[in-house]
Amino acid sequence: MAGGGASDLQLLREGELEIQGRLVEASNATLLCAVRLDGTEAQCVYKPVRGERPLWDFPDGTLAGREVAAARVAEALGWELTPPTVLREGPFGTGMVQRWIDVEQDADLVDLFEPEDLPEGWLPVLQALGERGEPVVLAHADHPLLRRMAVLDVVLNNADRKAGHILHTSDGRVLGIDHGVTLNAEDKLRTVLWGFRGQRLPDEAVDRLGQLRALLEGALGRELAEHVTGEEVAAIGERVDRLLGEGVFPGPSGEWPAIPWPPF
Repeated sequence: MAGGGASDLQLLREGELEIQGRLVEASNATLLCAVRLDGTEAQCVYKPVRGERPLWDFPDGTLAGREVAAARVAEALGWELTPPTVLREGPFGTGMVQRWIDVEQDADLVDLFEPEDLPEGWLPVLQALGERGEPVVLAHADHPLLRRMAVLDVVLNNADRKAGHILHTSDGRVLGIDHGVTLNAEDKLRTVLWGFRGQRLPDEAVDRLGQLRALLEGALGRELAEHVTGEEVAAIGERVDRLLGEGVFPGPSGEWPAIPWPPF
């Protein structure tokens, strides 16, 4: 960020957006922008609602709002697990605007390995065959910030936690992006973070989930209802209650593909 004065959220809400290019690998219209306000400048991602691709299991025009709602849930947990995110008007109408995050090179927390090369302490998720028919293992690091992200994904009912949606920054943060297909009332959890399944929830997660449950009954619940349905807000509370009641990371339900495709 250049300059000073405006906070991240103020900058994203009020700053002037200048489109610099399009991220062509994204399935929905995703634009890289510069955002400027009172001498402060940063890069951000802008996803206009009109550029969303229709999905059979999510209402049209709701993905941007779901990304914002997901960020608010993460904030309510008290964990920095998403970049600053807002919903605002832009050059192509209403859309989600999110701070661009630079990642640490060669610091992946999810990867494919030959079975004998699985790093010590990494948690296997899936055994499969590679491009040449060789056995491979999809695994992720046993990282405390990934544990937090796995908790968040259960709460959000994240249907698309790919490895590429996990950003490991040079200052040690772990942030999740692309939360458009979250918060459905039906079970749709698909993630590459199944390595924690069956493990006990950390004490800090139990405490934060209890705080989140209380917040859902007040202003947070009302704010989320601006982006998703009342049924979907209620389902967040039900998922929190289930997590607290069981006290462990859940495993795949068997009723829905457990891992997004492609997983990276």
